[in-house]
Amino acid sequence: MVRGRLRELRLSREPRHALLAVPIALIVIVTVIDVLAPPNVHLGPFLVAAPAVTASFAGPRTTAGVGALAVLAQAVVAAARTSLVDLNHSFQLITLILMSAFATSFAARRERHERELTQLRSVATAAQEVVLKPLPHRIGPLRIASVYLAAESEAQIGGDLYAAARTEKGTRIVIGDVRGKGLEAVGDAALLLGAFRGAAHRQADLSALVTFLEGAVSSDLDDPAAPVGAEDRGEAFTTAAMMDIPDEEPVLHLINCGHPPPLLVRGGRVSALEVHQPAPPLGLTAFAETDLTAEAFTFEHGDIALLYTDGVIEARNGDGMFYPLAERVAAKADKSPDALVARLRKDLMRHVGGHLGDDAAMVAIERMPRPS
Repeated sequence: MVRGRLRELRLSREPRHALLAVPIALIVIVTVIDVLAPPNVHLGPFLVAAPAVTASFAGPRTTAGVGALAVLAQAVVAAARTSLVDLNHSFQLITLILMSAFATSFAARRERHERELTQLRSVATAAQEVVLKPLPHRIGPLRIASVYLAAESEAQIGGDLYAAARTEKGTRIVIGDVRGKGLEAVGDAALLLGAFRGAAHRQADLSALVTFLEGAVSSDLDDPAAPVGAEDRGEAFTTAAMMDIPDEEPVLHLINCGHPPPLLVRGGRVSALEVHQPAPPLGLTAFAETDLTAEAFTFEHGDIALLYTDGVIEARNGDGMFYPLAERVAAKADKSPDALVARLRKDLMRHVGGHLGDDAAMVAIERMPRPS
């Protein structure tokens, strides 16, 4: 993965070679005009722009080469107009040499910082993919497709999360949205994902799993050693929807903890999986008074369940209109999970004009026929 990031950096540098035509053309134009200009016209000082421009996109060797070419051009102008020892041209040559050296030093410093930034991004990418592992395309009788769109341009994940785990009799899937943004949200998402992966295959039923996750999240929020203010942590919570999909039964069991209801696509029709008794979001420590019961919904061969976060349905266009997810899903209901998620992603980004105000995640799950 790190090699891939470095390869991307090398590929991004290839177009920079075409930019060399700009300082070289500048040197040629200034040299020709300066040689042909009247004696009282001196364009030599403009040559300093060539190494300065080169330092903004090229490395120190290239910058030094352009600077040397500019110095040579200045020497040619001096020899053609007067002589190399002429006072005016001598000062121009000295100034050009000093400025070229300064530009070369700047290019070396910029390239070093760029290399360090690339390495940091590679490490961050690796860490992010460890936290939010890609979902497999097939889990038992299920076919799955997912997409994550981070609001931060330099991040791949934020406060949204999803994960899947196999159990003895089926598959469990969670999707959630941590309140807030930034590193705190990523940390809370990592905590919940770790607790889910560790307990999903051990808890006997879905309600016990949700209770365990609530305890894990609440214990972290109550930690007195937390590095943020108590008032901020007291307001933290995570909405989540958890599904238990048996391999042998055409049903899915759902517990919704304050999360947007999943959508069910069946035969070209779209309906919301609304539970009658939604649970509070995780982290509000209210489960002691709440009777957690998973509700069952029919989930047959060919059905697609779409889980999503509120960053999808709350995405606004230029006119302030929310993204009509159910309507767009209905228009693409005949697609496979991969095609459905890809189309929705493209349509969502078109709706918001290419920039999301919040993280957004979608997971499409299709039940496939069991092989005979």
